[in-house]
Amino acid sequence: MRLIRVEVNDFKSIRRSTPFDLDRITCLVGKNESGKTSLLQALYKLNPVVPEHGSFDVMDEYPRSEVEDYRQRTETAAEPAGVVRAVYTLDAAEIAVVEEVYGKGVLRNSTVIVSKGYENRLYVGIETDEAAAVKGLVQGFDLPGDIAGEAAAQRDLRSLKAVLDRVCTESAPVSDSAAKLNELLAAILPDTLGVHVWTHHLAKGWPKFLYFDEYYQMEGHVNIERLKERQAGNKLRNSDRPMLGLIDLARLNLDQLLNADRTEMLVAKLEGASNHLSRQILAYWSQNRHLQVRFDVRAGRPGDPDEMKAGTNLWGRVEDTVHRVSTQLGSRSKGFLWFFSFLAWFSQQRKAKEPLILLLDEPGQYLHAEAQGDLLRYLEAELSPHHQVVYTTHSPFLIDPRHFDRVRIVEDMSLGSRDPLPTEQAGTKVFRDVLDAGRGSLLPLQGALGADIARNLLVGSNRLMVESAADLLYLQAMSGLLQADGREGLDPRWMT
Repeated sequence: MRLIRVEVNDFKSIRRSTPFDLDRITCLVGKNESGKTSLLQALYKLNPVVPEHGSFDVMDEYPRSEVEDYRQRTETAAEPAGVVRAVYTLDAAEIAVVEEVYGKGVLRNSTVIVSKGYENRLYVGIETDEAAAVKGLVQGFDLPGDIAGEAAAQRDLRSLKAVLDRVCTESAPVSDSAAKLNELLAAILPDTLGVHVWTHHLAKGWPKFLYFDEYYQMEGHVNIERLKERQAGNKLRNSDRPMLGLIDLARLNLDQLLNADRTEMLVAKLEGASNHLSRQILAYWSQNRHLQVRFDVRAGRPGDPDEMKAGTNLWGRVEDTVHRVSTQLGSRSKGFLWFFSFLAWFSQQRKAKEPLILLLDEPGQYLHAEAQGDLLRYLEAELSPHHQVVYTTHSPFLIDPRHFDRVRIVEDMSLGSRDPLPTEQAGTKVFRDVLDAGRGSLLPLQGALGADIARNLLVGSNRLMVESAADLLYLQAMSGLLQADGREGLDPRWMT
């Protein structure tokens, strides 16, 4: 199941975002305060990996200037506002599972629409063909000949059930296949066929959203007893989650860290997790190839940070093998800490083998331009083959100039207008066409294009600059003639 289109309404700075398409990797580009984060947060609440994060709150999240008017409207007869509407497309395997039970053509199309609003109820829309379902079910349950003809002539499931109710009442003994089909229809008909198909066959493949921003960065150390208390009380901090991911990656739990039978076993498991994450980072971290992450468990001391003066503490350290020194993980650069924290939590979530869509809010804001390129490579090589990724940025170095088609421009139309705009035109909008966006919103794209041109022309090897397009055509034509004659033409590595 792949997410292909999203629309967000009445959420913070967003009144009507307009529907926008999503690719395997989608880059939301816009100025500060344009609404990029709000788009991710609204989408996250549709199906978050942390279920407690899945509720919309009118007071905190409805557009503040009209929240009281909205509350009074809903206290009378108005329906609660819908916030997010997501359109998914089913893959061939998911369609086959449904058709195996209900027959060919039971799904009118391959799309599923899921929406959610301030009443925090999930609505699922699936277009089904009940006539096709009748045909498929009658054939699939192999009804006896004296029943099959009348049953197959029905055009909807309620009519089919009426036939089977009569047959099961009048016939003795009742056909086993007719009784089983009647039981299935009894389970389907309190809702719709679409809802039944979703609940019993498709919901398990619905991707969850993993949202990650700077507030999820681990601190690099934690008191295990306090962490265990927060986990038991369902009061985890955002920074706790990647630390728990690291502990889970070591195949330990908090009780094992507190009461390990053997020190050597504890050290070996922590080293194994540290080495695994270190290798992942070094594969996509060109800033320093000589780093190793190490973890240690020891008793708290009076001079340790608050909440760590007593009990058992888990410490993270980063060793520089060139300078032969180590520093606290939490004291490293924010860019390194962001990358490491994301890998720790993501590695834990990936172990569940559930479909995920990653929502990364300003992932490269603390990274050097070269490191932002490393992050782009990581998204392309490691994440996109398995997960959809939606990320926000205003950095030209996090925009792939080879894939401008992945860019969606986010702009708050109200900020550029002197006079109040009508509701349909106000607030955050999402554009695919650059001609619809303001000049300020396009600066990151222009920067990405300019940096790519400069890098190719001035830095790379095998570059040939010509004065005009005519010179380029002459060179290409002459090279083609030489090659057609079996002679040597221009080496294809040259970029003209």
